[in-house]
Amino acid sequence: MKRSFSHQVSLKFAPEFQEHRQDASAILLTPDKHLWLASDETTTIECFSWNGNQSFDNQRSFKVSNFIDLPEPDDQEIDIEGFDYDNSYLWLVGSHSWKRKKPKPDKSDLKNIQRLATIATEKNRYILARIPLVKGELYKSCQHPDNPNQQLNAGRLQLTKTGNLLTKVLKTDAHLGMFVSSTVPSKDNGFDIEGIAVSKNKVLLGLRGPVLRGWAMILELEVAESSPGILTLNSIGENRQQYRKHFVDLKGLGVRDLCFDGEDLLILAGPTMDLDGPVKVFRLTNARNLPNNTLFKPDLVMNLPYGDGEDHAEGMTLFDAIAKQHSLLVVYDSPAQTRLKGESEVLADVFKLQC
Repeated sequence: MKRSFSHQVSLKFAPEFQEHRQDASAILLTPDKHLWLASDETTTIECFSWNGNQSFDNQRSFKVSNFIDLPEPDDQEIDIEGFDYDNSYLWLVGSHSWKRKKPKPDKSDLKNIQRLATIATEKNRYILARIPLVKGELYKSCQHPDNPNQQLNAGRLQLTKTGNLLTKVLKTDAHLGMFVSSTVPSKDNGFDIEGIAVSKNKVLLGLRGPVLRGWAMILELEVAESSPGILTLNSIGENRQQYRKHFVDLKGLGVRDLCFDGEDLLILAGPTMDLDGPVKVFRLTNARNLPNNTLFKPDLVMNLPYGDGEDHAEGMTLFDAIAKQHSLLVVYDSPAQTRLKGESEVLADVFKLQC
């Protein structure tokens, strides 16, 4: 299937953030033409403004800890892997994953073998949160712009000693329990959240891993505020479970990002393991009300480019508000040198979507 490539746009990073222009992990374009971006190496949220000249600039940085309580200091990454915007809230999700150290060229074979045996996680990775977003500004608490009687409050899913309420309830799940209870790293087909799509209080979370016999998974949650700053999970599944599982055939790939397109769900799919490709975009129709106990086979929308150790598509967002046509903006982790402009810019791709 051919890619419907349209054009490229530039992201111009502020000097203090230039070192992270090559590790974008999540993006979101809001209706007011602000582009929200995260690096998987920080605990901040970046906001860019569209300047009308095929580029985003005027970067502003927001510390997540200014809006919600983090379990660890700001120097411990959240590993943000997804954004969405719904009902004046910016939603974000961390990877909820473990990681394995990788070999380095300046280390001896013995040292690198020892590194491969070292796995770890950070408590900040277990964040599922929402922050009030009104007119391009984030708030800890504010009035709803369309309903002065409604107060919007920043909050995160309740944490536990080893994760949060989600990982707690998944530990006994027939498909995911062994992965959540163990310490299998994300790039070893371990548990790894990448992508979030929100419709009111319904939250869909994409799983990069595990992929089970070629089937990827999307988790469905219903989130509610239990107390100021704290979110909980409502019972929505069979036997009063606090989650539902949806199995999707992505041709052996895992979920790398999610994005609602009307009633449908766009799924960015890529390898679960440490591979370059393939990378594809799928469409799951009528995804705002998915039935239980179903194996889904989404339609292939397009194949995306990838390189040899570079150009890993990591985030996508609808670009209609700027492109004036139905389109998708895609950013890349480890971008190719041809995408890097000067010391501060990186190029992202825009692809046409069929209506």
